[in-house]
Amino acid sequence: MLVLPVPCLFDNFSYLLVCEVTRACAIIDPSEYYPVVTTLSEHQLRPQAIFCTHHHRDHIDGIKEILEEYPELPVYGHESEQGRIPELTHSLVDQEVVTVGQLRGEVHHTPGHTRGSCLYHFGDTLFTGDTLFGAGCGRIFEGTSQEMYHSLARIIESFAPEVKIYPGHDYTRANLEFARSLEPANNAVTQRLEQERAVVKTTEAWTPSDLALELATNPFLRCDKPAILLASQNIEPDIDGTPGQVFRVIRRMKDNA
Repeated sequence: MLVLPVPCLFDNFSYLLVCEVTRACAIIDPSEYYPVVTTLSEHQLRPQAIFCTHHHRDHIDGIKEILEEYPELPVYGHESEQGRIPELTHSLVDQEVVTVGQLRGEVHHTPGHTRGSCLYHFGDTLFTGDTLFGAGCGRIFEGTSQEMYHSLARIIESFAPEVKIYPGHDYTRANLEFARSLEPANNAVTQRLEQERAVVKTTEAWTPSDLALELATNPFLRCDKPAILLASQNIEPDIDGTPGQVFRVIRRMKDNA
């Protein structure tokens, strides 16, 4: 299995998922036509599917032009995205199996950012769209904070610490600044932030996170930690202290940061 990140727009990532045995290829979240088809051409790949994590325009705007070049290409997304992704041809349900060549994966419905947000899991790789970012998570546009919290909790419960995280955006540096404001004594956060600051971001320099690193540094996956609870109580003193309520408060803090 090979994953080719494709930077798009200002801070989006599309991806090409390649079965190295058959050379079958899927496009994940084609934000723009030109960067995606250029990467396909450079690697002599012909796509066999498009997988969408949700309907926001900055994740699907390249689909129409790609279909003009590859008109038979199936477009996959969660069933609740019918009518919201205009080109959708295949509606998926939670835990439905999807394939790319000999690669076998699953879709996982993760409402919160949008009603139809989902992840695609292949082997040791997880494409998270706008549900989980490096050191952060997506804003809640259509769901509730409890839905988003449970979607993130499901990631923790469902996947091994070694699974690689391929998000839809790279907001890692700003997210780590926020994480450090909540947990200033967290050495893992400080170290990761220093590493982020030292790197000049290029396609070649960008690498995926993994779940273990997120568990150590991502405040939205650490809502049971005393420092995160204290930070939330400074904003809402009467909070009941459950991780779901802590998540609600710190998500609001990040929105207002």
